[in-house]
Amino acid sequence: MTIDPSAGSSSPSAQWLAWVTRLQAIAQTGLEFSHNDYDCERYEQVRRIAAEMAAASCGQTIPQVEEIFGRDSGYATPKVDVRAVVMREGKLLMVREALDGLWTLPGGWADVCASPAENAEREVFEESGYHVRAVRLLAVYDRALHPHEPPLPFHVYKLFFECELLGGEATTSNETTAVDWFGEDELPPLSTTRNTAGQLARMFEHLREPGGPTDFE
Repeated sequence: MTIDPSAGSSSPSAQWLAWVTRLQAIAQTGLEFSHNDYDCERYEQVRRIAAEMAAASCGQTIPQVEEIFGRDSGYATPKVDVRAVVMREGKLLMVREALDGLWTLPGGWADVCASPAENAEREVFEESGYHVRAVRLLAVYDRALHPHEPPLPFHVYKLFFECELLGGEATTSNETTAVDWFGEDELPPLSTTRNTAGQLARMFEHLREPGGPTDFE
Protein backbone atom coordinates (compact mmCIF):
# COMPACT_ATOMS: atom_id res chain seq x y z
CA MET A 1 0.00 0.00 0.00
CA THR A 2 1.17 3.54 -0.74
CA ILE A 3 -0.23 6.88 0.21
CA ASP A 4 -1.95 7.92 -2.99
CA PRO A 5 -2.63 11.66 -3.22
CA SER A 6 -4.97 11.15 -6.19
CA ALA A 7 -7.47 9.49 -3.84
CA GLY A 8 -8.24 12.74 -2.04
CA SER A 9 -9.70 16.03 -3.09
CA SER A 10 -6.32 17.70 -3.27
CA SER A 11 -2.73 16.51 -3.49
CA PRO A 12 -0.45 17.09 -0.54
CA SER A 13 2.50 19.33 -1.18
CA ALA A 14 6.01 17.96 -0.99
CA GLN A 15 6.50 19.99 2.19
CA TRP A 16 3.39 18.48 3.79
CA LEU A 17 4.60 14.96 3.03
CA ALA A 18 8.04 15.83 4.37
CA TRP A 19 6.46 16.90 7.67
CA VAL A 20 4.53 13.62 7.87
CA THR A 21 7.67 11.61 7.11
CA ARG A 22 9.73 13.46 9.73
CA LEU A 23 7.07 13.06 12.42
CA GLN A 24 6.77 9.35 11.68
CA ALA A 25 10.57 8.93 11.83
CA ILE A 26 10.75 10.76 15.18
CA ALA A 27 7.97 8.57 16.58
CA GLN A 28 9.47 5.33 15.28
CA THR A 29 12.95 6.06 16.60
CA GLY A 30 11.56 7.31 19.92
CA LEU A 31 9.54 4.12 20.40
CA GLU A 32 12.63 2.02 19.72
CA PHE A 33 14.80 3.66 22.37
CA SER A 34 12.31 4.77 25.02
CA HIS A 35 11.64 2.49 27.97
CA ASN A 36 9.54 4.95 29.93
CA ASP A 37 5.79 4.40 29.55
CA TYR A 38 5.15 8.14 29.56
CA ASP A 39 7.61 8.75 26.70
CA CYS A 40 6.25 5.82 24.70
CA GLU A 41 2.74 7.19 25.04
CA ARG A 42 3.88 10.58 23.73
CA TYR A 43 5.65 9.01 20.73
CA GLU A 44 2.52 6.99 19.96
CA GLN A 45 0.62 10.27 19.94
CA VAL A 46 3.14 11.78 17.51
CA ARG A 47 2.72 8.78 15.22
CA ARG A 48 -1.05 9.14 15.44
CA ILE A 49 -0.84 12.82 14.48
CA ALA A 50 1.36 11.93 11.49
CA ALA A 51 -1.20 9.31 10.42
CA GLU A 52 -4.06 11.81 10.78
CA MET A 53 -2.18 14.37 8.67
CA ALA A 54 -1.46 11.81 5.96
CA ALA A 55 -5.01 10.45 5.94
CA ALA A 56 -6.55 13.93 5.77
CA SER A 57 -4.53 14.85 2.70
CA CYS A 58 -4.55 11.53 0.85
CA GLY A 59 -8.11 10.28 1.14
CA GLN A 60 -7.20 7.10 3.05
CA THR A 61 -8.28 6.05 6.51
CA ILE A 62 -6.13 6.55 9.59
CA PRO A 63 -5.90 2.75 10.17
CA GLN A 64 -4.65 2.29 6.59
CA VAL A 65 -1.90 4.84 7.12
CA GLU A 66 -1.03 3.42 10.53
CA GLU A 67 -0.69 -0.02 8.92
CA ILE A 68 1.90 1.46 6.53
CA PHE A 69 3.77 3.08 9.40
CA GLY A 70 3.68 -0.15 11.41
CA ARG A 71 5.57 -2.12 8.76
CA ASP A 72 8.87 -0.69 9.97
CA SER A 73 10.44 -0.49 13.39
CA GLY A 74 13.72 0.43 15.04
CA TYR A 75 15.81 3.48 14.26
CA ALA A 76 14.26 5.14 11.21
CA THR A 77 16.57 4.98 8.18
CA PRO A 78 15.98 5.29 4.42
CA LYS A 79 14.82 2.22 2.54
CA VAL A 80 16.90 1.05 -0.43
CA ASP A 81 15.44 0.33 -3.87
CA VAL A 82 17.71 -1.23 -6.52
CA ARG A 83 17.18 -1.00 -10.29
CA ALA A 84 19.06 -2.91 -13.01
CA VAL A 85 20.02 -1.21 -16.27
CA VAL A 86 20.52 -3.98 -18.84
CA MET A 87 21.09 -3.13 -22.49
CA ARG A 88 21.00 -5.34 -25.59
CA GLU A 89 21.45 -3.97 -29.10
CA GLY A 90 20.73 -0.44 -27.94
CA LYS A 91 17.58 -1.33 -26.01
CA LEU A 92 16.84 -1.48 -22.28
CA LEU A 93 15.37 -4.50 -20.55
CA MET A 94 12.04 -3.65 -18.91
CA VAL A 95 9.29 -5.59 -17.18
CA ARG A 96 5.58 -4.89 -16.83
CA GLU A 97 4.51 -4.84 -13.20
CA ALA A 98 1.56 -7.02 -12.22
CA LEU A 99 0.49 -4.49 -9.58
CA ASP A 100 -0.16 -1.53 -11.88
CA GLY A 101 0.25 -2.88 -15.44
CA LEU A 102 3.01 -0.37 -16.17
CA TRP A 103 6.66 -0.78 -17.15
CA THR A 104 9.85 -0.45 -15.16
CA LEU A 105 13.48 -1.45 -15.01
CA PRO A 106 13.76 -4.75 -13.10
CA GLY A 107 14.27 -4.13 -9.40
CA GLY A 108 12.75 -3.73 -5.98
CA TRP A 109 13.50 -3.40 -2.28
CA ALA A 110 16.96 -4.59 -1.28
CA ASP A 111 17.00 -7.71 0.87
CA VAL A 112 19.21 -8.05 3.93
CA CYS A 113 22.25 -10.38 3.83
CA ALA A 114 22.92 -9.49 0.18
CA SER A 115 24.98 -6.69 -1.32
CA PRO A 116 23.27 -4.00 -3.44
CA ALA A 117 24.76 -5.54 -6.60
CA GLU A 118 23.58 -9.02 -5.62
CA ASN A 119 20.10 -7.64 -5.04
CA ALA A 120 20.03 -6.09 -8.50
CA GLU A 121 21.20 -9.31 -10.15
CA ARG A 122 18.62 -11.36 -8.25
CA GLU A 123 15.78 -9.00 -9.12
CA VAL A 124 16.58 -9.26 -12.83
CA PHE A 125 16.46 -13.05 -12.77
CA GLU A 126 13.31 -13.22 -10.64
CA GLU A 127 11.38 -10.65 -12.68
CA SER A 128 12.64 -11.29 -16.22
CA GLY A 129 14.36 -14.69 -16.41
CA TYR A 130 17.71 -13.22 -17.50
CA HIS A 131 21.04 -13.76 -15.78
CA VAL A 132 23.16 -10.62 -15.38
CA ARG A 133 26.24 -9.34 -13.60
CA ALA A 134 26.33 -5.88 -12.05
CA VAL A 135 29.35 -4.00 -13.37
CA ARG A 136 28.88 -0.32 -12.49
CA LEU A 137 26.88 1.91 -10.16
CA LEU A 138 25.26 4.53 -12.39
CA ALA A 139 23.21 6.57 -9.95
CA VAL A 140 22.12 6.99 -6.33
CA TYR A 141 18.93 9.04 -6.22
CA ASP A 142 16.86 10.39 -3.35
CA ARG A 143 13.33 9.42 -4.41
CA ALA A 144 11.88 12.53 -2.78
CA LEU A 145 13.91 14.76 -5.12
CA HIS A 146 12.45 13.17 -8.27
CA PRO A 147 8.90 13.32 -9.69
CA HIS A 148 7.77 9.86 -8.57
CA GLU A 149 4.05 9.25 -8.07
CA PRO A 150 2.53 8.51 -5.68
CA PRO A 151 4.60 9.91 -2.82
CA LEU A 152 5.59 7.51 -0.04
CA PRO A 153 5.47 8.08 3.73
CA PHE A 154 9.10 7.02 4.20
CA HIS A 155 12.45 7.99 2.74
CA VAL A 156 13.91 5.98 -0.16
CA TYR A 157 17.32 5.85 -1.83
CA LYS A 158 17.30 4.41 -5.35
CA LEU A 159 20.42 2.65 -6.71
CA PHE A 160 20.77 2.09 -10.47
CA PHE A 161 23.30 -0.55 -11.58
CA GLU A 162 24.55 -1.17 -15.10
CA CYS A 163 24.36 -4.94 -15.58
CA GLU A 164 26.01 -7.15 -18.18
CA LEU A 165 23.70 -9.68 -19.84
CA LEU A 166 25.00 -13.23 -19.35
CA GLY A 167 22.17 -15.43 -20.59
CA GLY A 168 18.69 -16.71 -19.87
CA GLU A 169 15.41 -16.13 -21.63
CA ALA A 170 12.40 -13.91 -21.09
CA THR A 171 10.25 -15.36 -18.31
CA THR A 172 7.55 -13.61 -16.30
CA SER A 173 6.96 -14.09 -12.58
CA ASN A 174 4.23 -13.54 -10.02
CA GLU A 175 5.36 -9.87 -9.98
CA THR A 176 5.57 -9.31 -13.75
CA THR A 177 3.25 -9.93 -16.69
CA ALA A 178 5.60 -9.14 -19.60
CA VAL A 179 9.30 -8.80 -20.41
CA ASP A 180 10.62 -6.79 -23.37
CA TRP A 181 13.38 -4.52 -24.70
CA PHE A 182 12.82 -0.85 -25.56
CA GLY A 183 14.81 1.79 -27.40
CA GLU A 184 15.20 5.35 -26.18
CA ASP A 185 12.44 6.65 -28.46
CA GLU A 186 9.96 3.82 -27.89
CA LEU A 187 9.49 3.65 -24.13
CA PRO A 188 6.21 2.12 -22.90
CA PRO A 189 3.90 3.63 -20.25
CA LEU A 190 6.04 3.87 -17.13
CA SER A 191 5.40 2.88 -13.55
CA THR A 192 6.45 6.25 -12.18
CA THR A 193 6.52 5.06 -8.59
CA ARG A 194 9.53 2.94 -9.67
CA ASN A 195 11.25 4.95 -12.41
CA THR A 196 10.71 8.18 -14.29
CA ALA A 197 11.21 9.13 -17.91
CA GLY A 198 14.00 11.48 -16.87
CA GLN A 199 15.82 8.72 -15.03
CA LEU A 200 15.60 6.37 -18.02
CA ALA A 201 16.88 9.10 -20.33
CA ARG A 202 19.83 9.55 -17.99
CA MET A 203 20.51 5.79 -18.03
CA PHE A 204 20.74 5.85 -21.84
CA GLU A 205 23.22 8.72 -21.52
CA HIS A 206 25.28 6.75 -19.02
CA LEU A 207 25.45 3.74 -21.30
CA ARG A 208 26.71 5.96 -24.13
CA GLU A 209 29.38 7.37 -21.76
CA PRO A 210 30.97 4.32 -20.09
CA GLY A 211 33.56 6.44 -18.26
CA GLY A 212 31.18 8.95 -16.74
CA PRO A 213 30.81 9.56 -13.00
CA THR A 214 28.03 8.15 -10.84
CA ASP A 215 25.03 10.46 -10.39
CA PHE A 216 23.83 11.28 -6.91
CA GLU A 217 20.90 13.13 -5.42
